[in-house]
Order: sequence, then C-alpha cells, then structure tokens
Amino acid sequence: MSEQHTHERTAATGQPAVTEQTPAAAVAADDTSLPLFHRTVRPEWIDYNGHMSEAFYVLVFGYATDAMMIETGLHAGYRESAGCSLYTAEAHVRYLREVAAGSHLAVRTRLLGVDAKKARFCHELYVVDAPDDVPEPEAAPVATTELLALHVDQRAGRTAPFPDSVRERLASLVEPAPAWAGRSIAEVPAVR
Repeated sequence: MSEQHTHERTAATGQPAVTEQTPAAAVAADDTSLPLFHRTVRPEWIDYNGHMSEAFYVLVFGYATDAMMIETGLHAGYRESAGCSLYTAEAHVRYLREVAAGSHLAVRTRLLGVDAKKARFCHELYVVDAPDDVPEPEAAPVATTELLALHVDQRAGRTAPFPDSVRERLASLVEPAPAWAGRSIAEVPAVR
C-alpha cells in the first residue's frame, strides 16, 4: 500500500478530512485486511438527545470509505487521471448503541464482494479507549453499515469496469460477511 490518509480540516465540520499525500505508515499487518480508521467524536456531533447524531455516524463511515478507496488504488490521483470514482448506490445503517462526545472511534472495513463494476463492503464502528486503539476481539460494534458501490466514469456518466489492479486488490480483501450483513429493515404493519 503506497498511500495513507493525512488530515486537513474541512470547513463544514472542522473535522480532519481524508486526503492522500504520504507513504503508508500504518499498513494492515498482513495486507489482506484494511487498516482501522480512527476518529474522535466532536462536541458539535452531539444532538438534543445527548449522544452522537445519526448524520455523524454516516460522516465517519464516509471517511472510512475514503480511506478504503485510498488503500485500494481509488485515490485522488486515480480519480483525477481516470475520471472515475466510487459512488454509493445503496446503504443500510444500524445504530446499535449511543456514543458520547469525546469517545474514540475505530472503524473496521470489510470487503464482502466485488465484480467488474461493483463492490459490496461494510463498516463496523467501535468505541475504543484511546485514539489509535484496536477494538477488543469480543467488542460489539456501536453501529454498522453495509454498502453497495459502483465504479463510475464521471465523464461518460455511467458505470465502468474497475482497472484490473484495483479489482484484484479489492478481490484480495474479500472476506466472509458478518452475520448481520444482508438484512433489510423490518416490516411494520400499517395502522388503519
């Protein structure tokens, strides 16, 4: 892996954004999994219920997707030269536990499948004790998301095949889906 995300502040959130600039310092131990992505919950992410607002779970998951893109060759240089990017076509988020201001977060990303133009992956969000900690093996996630993303040629406005090197890198990361993946939202009967 030749790149790692460094951080710049975004105007919208004041939170570090993901950019690609330096050689990787934190590489997954065996190159068959992605490095954890870390953030700390900011006070402005807390809503009127006293916990992290749902929008910011999705923001953290979005940053984790950006980090995955960097690690798999879909970095800014690729996007600029190829005119292609990854677009989220479908997502399912589960909010499992409340998260307080100042909590340290770690996101584990798993690739679940890839074909010529699509990738299915998930993120599991954990609260950890310190900014760069690894979740304990028995830790339960506080939130999860499962996503289907399309590789899109932005100039042509349609899906396009991944370059072989990217598809092969994504395929090398595929692992079995967790038990919760593939679920849909439960039916709620209409009251008449």
